[in-house]
Amino acid sequence: MDQLKFVWTIAQKDDGKTLRTFLLKDKMVSRQALTDIKNKGGALMVNDELVTVRHKLQPGEIVTVCFPKEEVSEYMEPIALPLDIVYEDDHFLAINKVSDLPTIPSRFGSTESLAQGVLHYYQTRGISSTIHAVNRLDRNTTGIVLFAKHRYGHSLMSKQLQAGTIDKGYLALCHGIPSVQQGVIEEPIGRKEGSIIERCVTGEGQYSKTLFEVIERFDDYSLVKLKLETGRTHQIRVHMAFKGYPLLGDDLYGGNHQMIDRQALHSTSLTFHHPFTEMIVEIEAPLPKDMKRLI
Repeated sequence: MDQLKFVWTIAQKDDGKTLRTFLLKDKMVSRQALTDIKNKGGALMVNDELVTVRHKLQPGEIVTVCFPKEEVSEYMEPIALPLDIVYEDDHFLAINKVSDLPTIPSRFGSTESLAQGVLHYYQTRGISSTIHAVNRLDRNTTGIVLFAKHRYGHSLMSKQLQAGTIDKGYLALCHGIPSVQQGVIEEPIGRKEGSIIERCVTGEGQYSKTLFEVIERFDDYSLVKLKLETGRTHQIRVHMAFKGYPLLGDDLYGGNHQMIDRQALHSTSLTFHHPFTEMIVEIEAPLPKDMKRLI
């Protein structure tokens, strides 16, 4: 995939629009992407002839947009890693991430990351793309991480994330037995004073909303299904700890390692509207062995 190309036929409703308006408003191509198309080897064509963004469209015209070839970061080393691929098409790739693996390389010099494994996968299959992670998971949280195979797809999915239309489902094991079957946690989350890692519920934090449902109760811990309405760092871990039910294995927020040596949190499902096929995509990832054992 050397150069990304999209082709659209102009409808009656777009008669008289400039190509710039059509791309920015209707196709949600970013202004920066238009600049890169102009300056970095891309192309805008109507009926196979090069045009500028000032071209006025007519019904029936064929618009072709060629995005410039992406530049892979020279600072990210591809690493061959086993990847559990749970979804893939021409635009997106979803991986069921294992524990003890960060989504992207750490600025502190992490030796391996999921992104580096994905980059190696791209290169072995001739996919000339850099890394575009749509969502991220903590190093020891398992489950679905979605990557866009090109910047345009990443931009469109980022808009869905901001609008809250990507449905992310999680399963967690928490200490204690919640007194209610289901509920909503709406508490602002911000960085804990004096820490670059830890978060906490604080009045100065960002609005955060988590929905939870107790699926099964055990002697002194519970299986809980969670849905994120916002996407703050450590949101589930912070909200559950704030309510008095820290996740098993999460010693950063009050859990312990007696039953599992990591936070017992798994991203089990991800649902989104595919911006290119117009279909609803539902992705699922089974629970890892360490959480299955406790259930």
